[in-house]
Amino acid sequence: MDLAPGVLLVAEPALLDPNFRRSVVLICDHNADGSFGLILNRPTEFHLPDVLDEPIEMEHLLYFGGPVQTDTLHYLHPYADEVEHAVPVLNGVGWGGPFDDIVEQVQSGTLDGDAFRFFVGYAGWGEDQLADEIEEGSWVVLPASAAQVFEGDPSVLWRDLMRDLGGEYALLSNYPDDPQMN
Repeated sequence: MDLAPGVLLVAEPALLDPNFRRSVVLICDHNADGSFGLILNRPTEFHLPDVLDEPIEMEHLLYFGGPVQTDTLHYLHPYADEVEHAVPVLNGVGWGGPFDDIVEQVQSGTLDGDAFRFFVGYAGWGEDQLADEIEEGSWVVLPASAAQVFEGDPSVLWRDLMRDLGGEYALLSNYPDDPQMN
C-alpha cells in the first residue's frame, strides 16, 4: 500500500523505539517533504483544560500524538466538510481547523464535542525517512477507517490489527510487552 493521508502505520512487533512501540499512527499528510501522523493508541492522563491557558468546558482526554513538538495541539474529527480549513484525511475523518471556531460550535451544539480526539505532539518524518523505515521492516501499512480512529478501545487497537493480519502477526499480538512478566 502506498503512503498517503488516510493510511495506518502499525508498528512491527520488533520495533523497540519507546515512542512507537506497539503504536498505530494515522498518516494525516504525506508529500515530497515528509510525513505527518498522529498516534491513535496512546492516551495520556491529561485532559484538554490541563493544557490550555483559558478555561474551557470540554473535558476531552488528550492523546500523545507523537514525540515531535509536544507543546502543540492537534485534533481529529468527523467534520471535514463542516469545519472551515479542516483537512480531509479519509472518509469520515478531518484534521484541524480553527480551534476557537470548533469550541464555539461545540458549545452551541452545532458539532458534537464527543466526536473529537485531541493530541499533544505529532509523529513526523523527513523526506524518504518513513519509506526507509517501512523498507527496513519497522511498519506495516494498512488502510484506515473512521471507526479505527474514533471507536473502540485504543488500548487494544494495535493487538486487534495484528490479529487481523493473521499468521505470525496473530501469534505475536498476544505476546506480552515485557516477556519477563509472563
